[in-house]
Amino acid sequence: MGVALTRAAQWTTASSGTGKLEITPVNESLLKEILEFVEQFSSRHPQEAKHVFKEPLQWTTSLEASDFKTEYDISGPTVKSQETDRDGHPMLQLTPPSISVHSFSQLSKIVQLAMDKRLKEVRACLEANRDPVAKMLGPSFATVEGEDSSVLRLLEKVKEGDQAKETEIKVKLIILLQQLDTQLLSNSLKQISQEVRLSPAAVKNDVELLKSFCSEGEKRVLTSVQYTSDYEFTNGCRTPPWRQVHGEICYLVINPCDTQPLHITCSTAGVFLNGGITQEGEENAYDRTSDVYKDLVTLLKSKSPHFAENINKQVGSYEHQEKNVHEKARQQLVQNKPGGKKKLEPSLKWKNLGLASPYEYMLIVISCWVLLLSKTPGGVGGADDFSESSSESEEDEEQPERRTESNTDLPSEYWQIQKLVKYLKGGNQTATVIALCSMRDFNLAQETCQLAIRDVGGLEVLINLLDTEEIKCKIGSLKILKEISRNSQIRRAIADLGGLQTMVKILDSPDKDLKYLAAETIANVAKFRRARRTVRQHGGIKRLVELLDCVPDSAALTEEQEKDVEVARCGALALWSCSKSTRNKEAIRKAGGIPLLARLLKSPHENMLIPVVGTLQECASERSYRIAIQTEGMIEDLVKNLNCDNHELQMHCASAIFKCAEDKRTRDLVRQCEGLHPLVTLLSQADNKQLLAATTGAIWKCSISMENVAKFQDYKALETLVGLLTDQPEEVLVNVVGALGEGAQKPANRATIRKCGGIQPLVNLLTGTNQALLVNVTKAVGACATELENMTIIDRLDGVRLLWSLLKNPNPDVQASAAWAICPCIENAKDSGEMVRSFVGGLELIVNLLKSTNKEVLASVCAAIAKIAKDEENLAVITDHGVVPMLAKLTNTTDDKLRRHLAEAIARCCMWGSNRVLFGEAGAVAPLVRYLKSKDSSVHQATAQALFQLSKDPNNCITMHDNGVVKLLLGMMGSTDEVLQEAAAGCVANIRHLALANEKARYG
Repeated sequence: MGVALTRAAQWTTASSGTGKLEITPVNESLLKEILEFVEQFSSRHPQEAKHVFKEPLQWTTSLEASDFKTEYDISGPTVKSQETDRDGHPMLQLTPPSISVHSFSQLSKIVQLAMDKRLKEVRACLEANRDPVAKMLGPSFATVEGEDSSVLRLLEKVKEGDQAKETEIKVKLIILLQQLDTQLLSNSLKQISQEVRLSPAAVKNDVELLKSFCSEGEKRVLTSVQYTSDYEFTNGCRTPPWRQVHGEICYLVINPCDTQPLHITCSTAGVFLNGGITQEGEENAYDRTSDVYKDLVTLLKSKSPHFAENINKQVGSYEHQEKNVHEKARQQLVQNKPGGKKKLEPSLKWKNLGLASPYEYMLIVISCWVLLLSKTPGGVGGADDFSESSSESEEDEEQPERRTESNTDLPSEYWQIQKLVKYLKGGNQTATVIALCSMRDFNLAQETCQLAIRDVGGLEVLINLLDTEEIKCKIGSLKILKEISRNSQIRRAIADLGGLQTMVKILDSPDKDLKYLAAETIANVAKFRRARRTVRQHGGIKRLVELLDCVPDSAALTEEQEKDVEVARCGALALWSCSKSTRNKEAIRKAGGIPLLARLLKSPHENMLIPVVGTLQECASERSYRIAIQTEGMIEDLVKNLNCDNHELQMHCASAIFKCAEDKRTRDLVRQCEGLHPLVTLLSQADNKQLLAATTGAIWKCSISMENVAKFQDYKALETLVGLLTDQPEEVLVNVVGALGEGAQKPANRATIRKCGGIQPLVNLLTGTNQALLVNVTKAVGACATELENMTIIDRLDGVRLLWSLLKNPNPDVQASAAWAICPCIENAKDSGEMVRSFVGGLELIVNLLKSTNKEVLASVCAAIAKIAKDEENLAVITDHGVVPMLAKLTNTTDDKLRRHLAEAIARCCMWGSNRVLFGEAGAVAPLVRYLKSKDSSVHQATAQALFQLSKDPNNCITMHDNGVVKLLLGMMGSTDEVLQEAAAGCVANIRHLALANEKARYG
């Protein structure tokens, strides 16, 4: 109903929600069909009829209270249905002249009550509710002009949010509405096609004719004739596709000599004035503002007296000139032919095939048979008939002359392929094989050839051939589909036409050629989400996994074994494409794919290894796969293949290690399998950016283990990595800086980075915008800043100011990483207090970050505040900015990392003015006591120090005592941690001193 109304019906206002339906035969037919659908809905679909609309349908009705019978409560002019929704609201309410309806059940009753006013009610309802489906099911189901709505898309939206029963009802309702839409559009297009008077070619001829009347001088009839759009579709139309459904061909602006410019719509039903369409094509400009005329000349005659007066003379002169020109050309052509008299015409059969001449037809047939015979010594053979064939030079020799086409910018191959597709549609098996062979002789990697097949309906034919029983036709079709499906538009069209479902079925075929071709085509098509889902939902993942179980391990293969290898290779290719979906990864695992991939990983065939490793590195984002890759012994094979000569294979192996090395066990295995040195060696391939990105990624993740960092030191990896800090893609820089950040955890490496000149490029990267890069570079700079000599360089390069500015970054990961990096900078700067104060607004900025909801940000900021508060002046400033109540507000956290740094910050902030009193008043003391029950010893130390500082206020001592702090601290006074020992003892002493003072005061 939504699509039909927006695209098929004729409205007086095409963009407004309050437009009126014109009284036309098409509209009247649409209304009657909708009326019949609504009238019978309750009896045919009782469950769906009760479904409550998301929003009610409302319109101005001609019905009155007297029209309603039983089942309704009538109070004066107001009517309410006795049927209600779950909340007790009536499903129908009439408050004249407005009516509101919430279900199909009530709509059915209304049209039955309306009697002779039924059609009027339906029309009023549709005029007031231009997109009724959106109101029935919600705004996500709105009909979008220019965008096709599919049942699958709608079903997915429904399934995302509803319970099972409600989902089932919604699904049925959607399907019913879609079926109605299809029926309405189909019937309206039939009626429109019966009314056709104009074609794009006829309109184009008329425009060219009118342009010839725009010349200067006495014979001038028009000033100018212009299209509003220069782009012409393959069907000859110049209107948007969603307007072509209305039969509109083009829009013109014609300037007569005696009137204002005329804005004209040319459509299959005739021509008429519009609201003034410009090149921008505003929607309301499509409105018809005049009667419909049979052609342009008739319209211009009615609007321009000057045109009407002079056109007849001009047309007569023009036709006479044209006749003379064509006659001379025809005579010249006949004179040039052998015999000079008889003109050859193509037969009806050739015309139907779209071929220009018998000569062209014979040339194509001969070229097809030559192609076939060149492939198998005995003539037409099996699968080898469709192996890779001709070069471009052979293709050029075999190209027939083509007829002159209107779209002269398209190459000849476009039209030749379209002719072949037309021939493909009507032939027997032999003719089909010939056409398929000839089609494959074109350069199918060229987009023009790919789109030519699509534009003339060739995809439908090729996909239909997959359902035949003829093996040769299937193989030929798949070989073409395999090539053209590298085009994104083509693969989406294949998915739309149900091609994937058919290819999945072919995977069960006993014919190995069919299997590998279907799998490789699936690999090409499954590049987008919907296609990957289709493969899974139709059992494709399990079938593809089964293809992997047929590969011999030896390098020397028989012909049959080579086919087995190809089947498995293409199966792995398809799984690689499908594995970009999380659900498909799980489906591959459940289908037993991991051990089969592990076995294939030992294959001596590199072309097999690439898709296998590609699949593994894609799946390695899931922890279950990372564990399996460890336990199945695949790390050793990945490391082994790092030493091969194939850069693509090396890249995928490094990428798999990159993802798997998130786990410590994998990092250890890479080292134990001696994989670290090959990774460092691959850094020399700096020109291959994909390989470099994968290699640096693997080095970064492996560097998380300090044992590996020690090995990288031996292999001089850091020196090479520092050299990669400039003139590299961001993807490489993220990994390089990540590796340096991990390596800089060791003091010797911090010195190495400085000596190799790495500090300056690292600081320079702080000005970037890539979020992942900023997280890594702040960590690396922070690690380097723990050494005094490095800190001197960072300070000189204004690195601390750059770090501070990153606290404003909207990404919490960047904020946290910058705050952590600031801590060692403050610790090791010569005059950190003065440096921090020099950042205008810097202290207020960092205090305000305590409002963050991200625990890592809060922990890092608390750590930075603990460093800042060591300077008395800075402590005074942050106190003025409200640091005490903000810190106190965070004390109820259960996160041990935050607890530790929060306690440190509180301990430091207690050392100014009356802050320790304020912390007590803000309720920070009791939660801190609970921190002592944590299992993290670092939390105990920081908390004891905070409690010691807070215990210098008597009221805080009372709160601590009441919360059982003494018993907890007594146990910690015997700790081997001296800092914890002293803080615990000091706090207990302060509490004891207060108790003694109270006793003395009480008893004198």
